[in-house]
Amino acid sequence: MKVVPVRTRVFKESAGLVEFITAHIPSLVDGSVLAVTSKIVALSEGRTAVVSNDEEKEKLIRSESERAIPTKYVTLTVKDGMAMANAGIDDSNGDGKLVLLPKDSYKSAAFLRTELAKHYGVKELGILITDSRVAPLRAGVVGVALGYAGFSGVHDYRGTPDIFGRPMNITQTNVADSLATAATVVMGEGREQQPLAVIEEAPVEFLDTITPYELHIAIEDDMYGPLFA
Repeated sequence: MKVVPVRTRVFKESAGLVEFITAHIPSLVDGSVLAVTSKIVALSEGRTAVVSNDEEKEKLIRSESERAIPTKYVTLTVKDGMAMANAGIDDSNGDGKLVLLPKDSYKSAAFLRTELAKHYGVKELGILITDSRVAPLRAGVVGVALGYAGFSGVHDYRGTPDIFGRPMNITQTNVADSLATAATVVMGEGREQQPLAVIEEAPVEFLDTITPYELHIAIEDDMYGPLFA
C-alpha cells in the first residue's frame, strides 16, 4: 500500500472543495482512496465560529455534542457516535476562528466521490474524511474516519476459520479508521499544509453503496460505555 501526501496552498473558508482538490491532484487511477482532512471539508461548508470567552466556547461545545463530561484538560464528548475532545472543535490552523466538524461527513464523502470520479474518469474510487483522536490511556493522536464513500469500512472475520480452523466469533478489522491513521501519519498535524493524501493498492472492497455508521457501537454495548455513565 502506498500513501502519498499532497502539499497544497492554504484552503480558504467557503472555497470550492472539488476545484481545490482537482487543482492539486492532476490525476487519480482506478482503485485509489483519497483522504481529505475534515478541516478543509468543514471550511468549505462555512462551519466556523468566533467566541469571546471560555464560557461561550463551552456552550458551543455542548451544543455540538450528544453527551459532554468535563475532564481535567478538555470536555469529553460524544458526537456522531464517536468519543472525542470538545466535540471535535479545533482552534488550530483556523486563522483566529474555531473550526467545527463537517455537518455530515458521509454526505460530504459521497458528494466528493461522485464529482471526482466523473472528473478523473475512474470507477473504483474511495473518499475518506479524516480527523485525529486520542485513544484511552495512550499519548498522541491517531487518525479516525469521520465519514467515507466508495468502499467497505469494516472487514468482518466472524464465522471464518483462524489458522487452526477454529471459527472466529468477534474479530472485525476497522478498515476506514486504519486507512485514516495511515493518512494522518503522512499528512501531519502542524504546518505541513498537506490536507490531502492519495492511497493506492489499499486492501479494500470498493462499493457503489456503503452502510453509513457501520462502525458505530451503541454506548451500552461498548467496553468504554461505563466511562460515560
